[in-house]
Amino acid sequence: MQGQTFSARLSAWLKNKSPKTIAQLDETFAEKSFAVAFLLLMATAAIPIPTGGITHVFEVITLLLAAELIAGRRTIWLPKRWRSLRLGKTLQAKALPKLIKFIRWFERYSRPRMSNLLQHRLFLQVVGLVVFVFTLAAFLAVPFSGLDTLPALGVMLISLSLLLEDIFIFIGGIVVGATGIAISIGLGTAFLTMF
Repeated sequence: MQGQTFSARLSAWLKNKSPKTIAQLDETFAEKSFAVAFLLLMATAAIPIPTGGITHVFEVITLLLAAELIAGRRTIWLPKRWRSLRLGKTLQAKALPKLIKFIRWFERYSRPRMSNLLQHRLFLQVVGLVVFVFTLAAFLAVPFSGLDTLPALGVMLISLSLLLEDIFIFIGGIVVGATGIAISIGLGTAFLTMF
């Protein structure tokens, strides 16, 4: 698998017959398991469609993983029950193939920029903090408002920056996520001042 693009590795993982669980994901993408987990777990929240509350389950897991990254862990730890949580068939059949196209677009235009910084332990702890804040913003967004989309998309872009080792994508993720939080705060403030 070495030398393959990330989208090719993800596509191969999706096509193999093994169960699509977080544990399997960790085994397959060990060196970048946090980034891959954030990317896949926040993909449903980044799509502005009703998801029946499943996004909150994924966001709680993302919050736990972000806290682990802040604490300096290099490998994923989850309760046994959560490790065996399967990615839904709809996610596998519809969302992940679209996600792979999204990733391929970035692979076409990105190149390693400041990759040493993106792998530094202290920087990864900062990434964990940013992911935690953006995920919390998505989690606390008013249901069915679409306000969780931009913070979740920010997390996805930050994850991609780690996978593709491109600081420009990281900066884009910060801008997108922060914009989403600013819009949520602005709309919340405007709503409260109406009463």
